Amino acid sequence: MDVRKDVSPHGQWSSRWIYFLAATGSAVGLGNIWKFPYITGVYGGGAFVIVYLGCILLIGLPLLIAEAAIGRRARHSPAASLMTIARAEGRRYPRAWGAVGWLAALAGFLILSFYTVIAGWVVYYTLAALEGAFTQRSAVEITALFESHVARPWVVLAYSTGFLVATMVCVGLGVRRGLEASLRFSMPVLILLLVVLVIYATIEGDFAAGLQFLFRPDFSALTWPVVLVAMGHAFFSLGLGAGTMIIYGAYLPGTSSLPRTALEISLADTAVAMLAGLALFPIVFAHGLEPGVGPQLVFVTVPIAFGQMPGGVLIGTAFFLMLALAAFTSAISTIEPLMTTVVERFGCSRRQAACWLGAAVWLVSLGTVGSFSWWSEPLLFNRTAFELIDFLASNLMLPAGGLLVALFVGWLTVGDGWRGALLERSELSFRAWYWVLRYITPLGIAAVLIAALTGRT
Repeated sequence: MDVRKDVSPHGQWSSRWIYFLAATGSAVGLGNIWKFPYITGVYGGGAFVIVYLGCILLIGLPLLIAEAAIGRRARHSPAASLMTIARAEGRRYPRAWGAVGWLAALAGFLILSFYTVIAGWVVYYTLAALEGAFTQRSAVEITALFESHVARPWVVLAYSTGFLVATMVCVGLGVRRGLEASLRFSMPVLILLLVVLVIYATIEGDFAAGLQFLFRPDFSALTWPVVLVAMGHAFFSLGLGAGTMIIYGAYLPGTSSLPRTALEISLADTAVAMLAGLALFPIVFAHGLEPGVGPQLVFVTVPIAFGQMPGGVLIGTAFFLMLALAAFTSAISTIEPLMTTVVERFGCSRRQAACWLGAAVWLVSLGTVGSFSWWSEPLLFNRTAFELIDFLASNLMLPAGGLLVALFVGWLTVGDGWRGALLERSELSFRAWYWVLRYITPLGIAAVLIAALTGRT
């Protein structure tokens, strides 16, 4: 049975281009910009890129298409969309599939609770770079700057609260006046800043060393654990499992081919991550610094380089502003699935839901703030509150939600029911997508989930 509707009650993107910006902005976040270039260089360079692209094609892309198709077919929140389609397909226990949508939305809620804290660090560093705080500072001084900042809970909380308020105001304004309006500005500026940084790195940095670190193929580094890393990053880098692509698909006008658009999003996400590496590592190597991963790379290593290079104040400010925009586009997409779920479930307005959810995220974020200051002792399983929330949401809830969605679309619904949602004219492409989604994608996600549970990645 076809349950497709023309327009979601929550709104609609004005064009396919805006959907592309929104989905790409959701995928391009802090972790993607600082993690992908590093793991590419460490795990085999060009050889890792080949494996990663294969994982995108076999795991990320099919699931991205499936999630967007669920949203376009039912035009509701993740929970309501899954439940509606389950009923239309005659499945037993449709409410259980609605619970899968709640699981995905709640994962996004938990991620935002610590993401907003890290984004607050980025905002602080943007202002610090503008003030010249990194100029001629030693590695010890830059490290002390970072450690002293995260150890001041009230300062950290002030910046994270400001970022959270901006996020909730945006989603509270709705699809056109909030999400779309912000994306029209933030994504082009983000890309422009990234291109400027790459050009600067080409001129002032050791571009040959950065290029070699990122893309020199080393097939001897491709072990099974490395393949698992590629699988996991292919899944997480596209923002899958959190319901974002379901609700963004619900806003997509019904005239575009989902497979083609999803492929463009996947390629754009990968291209941005590679450009970030070309902007970062030539500068790092030019100043004799060691590349690091995560906070160390962004908040210690790179500021040291900015403090030593000509024009470091301007370039450093541009870099952290770019990161702040990436964090913002990801943050609004992370909370949007739960926003629509709450609106539908409780019949409230978007502004009311934004206030309630913002307050809830703020309260949970206190655990992450405290993990770096007053509450730094392990809470459970030798993990701090931040590490527990991160592990629960990122390592368990997201892959579990993605796996269930793949099984739902691939095995528990009729394949022909998805033709109208995909708008794919090629019968061969449709059959290839459906076969991969049924047989390959679930195995890949299950491997990522098992690796997380057993601590093998």
